[in-house]
Amino acid sequence: MKTIAIAGTFDTKAEEYLYVKSLVEELGLQTLMIHTGAFASRFTPDVTNQELAQAAGFDIEEIVKKKDRALATDILAKGMQKVVPELYRQGKFDGILSLGGSGGTSMVTPAMRALPIGVPKLMVSTMASGNVEQYVGTSDIIMMPSIVDVAGLNKISKTIFRNAVLAIAGMVGLKEKLPADTEEQKPLIAASMFGVTTQGVNFAKAYLEKRGYEVLVFHATGTGGKTMESLIDAGFFKGVLDLTTTEWCDEIVGGVLAAGSHRCEAAAKNNVPQVVSVGAADMVNFGPISTVPSKFSGRNLYKHNPTVTLMRTTVQENVKVGQMLVEKLNMAAGKTTLLLPLKGVSAIDANGQPFYGPEEDSALFETLRDGINRDVVELIELNNNINDQVFAEAAAQKLIDLMTL
Repeated sequence: MKTIAIAGTFDTKAEEYLYVKSLVEELGLQTLMIHTGAFASRFTPDVTNQELAQAAGFDIEEIVKKKDRALATDILAKGMQKVVPELYRQGKFDGILSLGGSGGTSMVTPAMRALPIGVPKLMVSTMASGNVEQYVGTSDIIMMPSIVDVAGLNKISKTIFRNAVLAIAGMVGLKEKLPADTEEQKPLIAASMFGVTTQGVNFAKAYLEKRGYEVLVFHATGTGGKTMESLIDAGFFKGVLDLTTTEWCDEIVGGVLAAGSHRCEAAAKNNVPQVVSVGAADMVNFGPISTVPSKFSGRNLYKHNPTVTLMRTTVQENVKVGQMLVEKLNMAAGKTTLLLPLKGVSAIDANGQPFYGPEEDSALFETLRDGINRDVVELIELNNNINDQVFAEAAAQKLIDLMTL
């Protein structure tokens, strides 16, 4: 029989969780009740808060005595991160459901993120209608707005809880109803792409697919880069075609699509063959043109569409981008190639286009040439734009070479 793990604060929201438990059982599924509250549960759970605290190296009584809600939340969240994945490995549950406000969401979602992709994870939360990046991260957590606070049972909350139970029960119970994917499993390649590098990446993708690889493309919008890094770290990919490293421009200059300070690390750390380039390193991203910070007035701005404004990077900014890429590339133990497109790093960085900038590109290229460790990073320069078919296919073939060494 399939089992739903239900995690939450059974000391303060027992009524709500017992209602959800009854709905799950009414559908013929089992429950695994995990108590995340600091105080004693109002019913007997399957996993106690003491077990969670001990997993994090603490005693629940000591936590209670401190009367520090933030500390308790942090400790119990850490315990959840250890206990929940282990329970899943032991086959104790098939999907996980939780309800809560900001505190409850913060306690349970780290454990959900620690579960493999594909495990059903549903968080009913008061935080679901806003920016949920801090809760979802690069995982496949489903966030459902609770509409009203998770504070008692009423007409609205019962409707939401019932829908949540039906959703998680469907994901768990109907899994076998869909035909299994019997298609031959091909080696996976991760590729990074942006609107202005789409043509080149598509050429490379087609080239790799004709040679028996499956290419997963990640949009370099901050979240896309983080997700790609996470999946590389998890061992999903045989090779990485990281042609679009534009997220470093936003990280360094202050744009809205930064991917964080660990971008371009996973392949190096895990010795995954990679071909890297500088796609869209000519631009920083902002929202509508009215949102561009006043300190950038007078800069070369390009209205990509009504909600996206691009700003051309300067010589100094490109030097900094190059220095950061040097640092990350030099982490590699080998099987890393850097390809430079000498005729432009994007569709709008070509002769006659709005971001055409030979001086800016030259500063980027020189920084990379001077900084990379040639003992671990191979450098190839091609007299092409990054979107040219010859450049894209050369990158794809080089990745095949690295993977088959």
